[in-house]
Amino acid sequence: MAIITKEAALRYHESGRPGKIEVKPTKAYRTQTDLSLAYSPGVAFPCLEIQKNAQDAYKYTDKGNLVAVISNGTAVLGLGDIGALSGKPVMEGKGLLFKIYGGIDVFDIEVAEKDPDKFCEAVEKIAPTFGGINLEDIKAPECFYIEERLKRTLDIPVMHDDQHGTAIISAAGLLNALEVNGKKIEDIKIVVNGAGAAAISCTKLYLALGAKPENVVMLDSRGVISTERTDLNEQKRFFATSRTDIHTLEEAIRGADMFLGLSKGNVLTQDMIRSMAKDPIVFALANPVPEISYEDAMASRPDVLMSTGRSDYPNQINNVIGFPYIFRGALDVHASGINEEMKLAAAKAIADIAKLPVPEVVNDVYKVSKLSFGRDYFIPKPIDPRLITEVSCAVAKAAMDSGVARKPITDWEGYRKHLREMAGQETKLTQRIFDMAREHPQRVVFAEGKHPTMLKAAVQAKAEGICEPVLLGNEEMIAKLAKELDLNIDGIEIVNLRHDRERERRERYAAILAAKRGREGYTFDEANDKMFERNYFGMMMVETGEADAFITGLYTRYSNTVKVAKEVVGIKDGFSDFATMHIMNTKKGILYICDTMINSDPGTEDLVQIARLAERTVRFFNDEPRMAMISYSNFGSDKTPGSDKVHKAVNILHEQYPELIVDGELQIGYALNREKRDEKWPFSKLFGLDANTLVFPNLTSARSSYKMIQSLEMDAEIIGPVQMGLKKPIHFIDFDCSVSEILNVTAVAAIDAYAHKQVKE
Repeated sequence: MAIITKEAALRYHESGRPGKIEVKPTKAYRTQTDLSLAYSPGVAFPCLEIQKNAQDAYKYTDKGNLVAVISNGTAVLGLGDIGALSGKPVMEGKGLLFKIYGGIDVFDIEVAEKDPDKFCEAVEKIAPTFGGINLEDIKAPECFYIEERLKRTLDIPVMHDDQHGTAIISAAGLLNALEVNGKKIEDIKIVVNGAGAAAISCTKLYLALGAKPENVVMLDSRGVISTERTDLNEQKRFFATSRTDIHTLEEAIRGADMFLGLSKGNVLTQDMIRSMAKDPIVFALANPVPEISYEDAMASRPDVLMSTGRSDYPNQINNVIGFPYIFRGALDVHASGINEEMKLAAAKAIADIAKLPVPEVVNDVYKVSKLSFGRDYFIPKPIDPRLITEVSCAVAKAAMDSGVARKPITDWEGYRKHLREMAGQETKLTQRIFDMAREHPQRVVFAEGKHPTMLKAAVQAKAEGICEPVLLGNEEMIAKLAKELDLNIDGIEIVNLRHDRERERRERYAAILAAKRGREGYTFDEANDKMFERNYFGMMMVETGEADAFITGLYTRYSNTVKVAKEVVGIKDGFSDFATMHIMNTKKGILYICDTMINSDPGTEDLVQIARLAERTVRFFNDEPRMAMISYSNFGSDKTPGSDKVHKAVNILHEQYPELIVDGELQIGYALNREKRDEKWPFSKLFGLDANTLVFPNLTSARSSYKMIQSLEMDAEIIGPVQMGLKKPIHFIDFDCSVSEILNVTAVAAIDAYAHKQVKE
């Protein structure tokens, strides 16, 4: 688990654009007509339609996908009453989670009001804006009153996630833990330590699932909540036990089947767990320090079924497993509220997911050979891609069955597909590539191990599970740098190629290279000297099969790296050179841009080869290549050497490779505008198609184009450069690459290496 420092957290929130969320237009706005439709006079028409039928707000506005995350900052994340404004970073963070997991837009609203009635009045007045309201970090007991009033006065979903999120996830965990230990919920004795909003909501949901009130004992900071006490509020009185023989946690937990902790750290001892019934369930959910550590709980007795709120232990109870999908399902049926039926449906859907075969992406991320339902896995992991479909569908169906849905779903398979697309499971490029890399992590060598950016990338690549990194460099210098950067390099192999212990390997590599290139003037001594260079040594590791892929470029000139790659691994059969491509996931879709690094001024034959390599590479990424050959003229409109070479390349491609969907030469504006292109040149092989692969006439234009898109489109996912045409997985990066860009190339290199092995087999 990464160590989070104050400096890193502040830098994360401050860097670039301050904060974590923003608002973006979803409609065209470039022309006067666009603006007239967006605002006056065109906007009057949807306004009048909504006036006639309020439900049309879901049709003409973002109401149906907009949730308010509202707080007064009185109970922030264990920080307590720090005020509305101080809690804003948390609310923005909640908005980010809503968006990335559920595709839900969020306005975070911080209300500087502690009086419950005045707070409710403020929320009620702004409620027409939203399709749902997520109450957050409001202290008990006020939170109970606030939620109940808003649920009563508003006709949209309202949920206090601190209460119900934890309740729903822990209820799912309880259902499955009982299935593992063979007990029935109506028979178990439950001890709840803590009597705040989350504890009370959890316990109420357990009762809804079948637990008996007489089998529940709840404690607060003053001890057991019993009918003897006179200091109880309404919520606590509901759980007051009539037992007079117990006053402390130690007394209450004897013989109990379940412990639920939502209190403070280190209040539960090993002896207390030993005093519990057979196969005890222990949910120690205080954060960041649980009521008892996972290690101590498991050491106390071998039959414990344990959950915490932490991600570094099994069975994490994490609210993100629930709230994005609960609101997703509620919003999609225009629900008038979130009721008990919907919460129970969410809990049961989450429980059911844990009993299904686990996707490989989940196994790989959590570094286990195979997760399967049992003591160490009875709650799904937060990254499980099935959560959005299964939980959202269950909630939506429960809303329909319980009569609170105003827009029923009829095509459930279509809805599931929509959810997968919304979550990015079918469109997000880097997510798809990372998932592919995690399925078969390969041994990837990083050339510049002592470069801070590459070292960070290698450490993160290991943490992400996309490869088994090997660093080239001086081990002492790398260790020192890792310490300075607060990076954990445990388990990462470091190869000091200049060390005496690598002499045998250097000489072996030199002999192989000299034999391979002897007729090009290579001698053993010359080859041996080159093995002291990172690129030669690292590429020879791949050439000999001692590594699967190699990444370089932060220190080295392209020309030198290209020369080494050609000498060591060579060009693929049927080609005389290689090239690179950048892949960009833009608002217009995925674009494949070539050649962005290698060939500065390719001739006609070079352009033909680049197009052929691009076609293979696009198919490698499971896409259909539709190629436009770019120039400053269209189909021969200008007869100059620069455009003529492109024109001739297209003719050759049409004659020799008629199966390729490629045409040009085309100006970039026509290449990317299907309507304009089809109108002017209906004969084009691209007619009716959106071009996705752009082959540029020289390095300047290709590189400038992708850099321009990168600068102008902040959200564009960028992967590259992707090497095309070498015999082995040797991949290059720019000297100014970021950590994330190196990670993307690493994932591609791992996939490339795995594919290379499959071809050889």
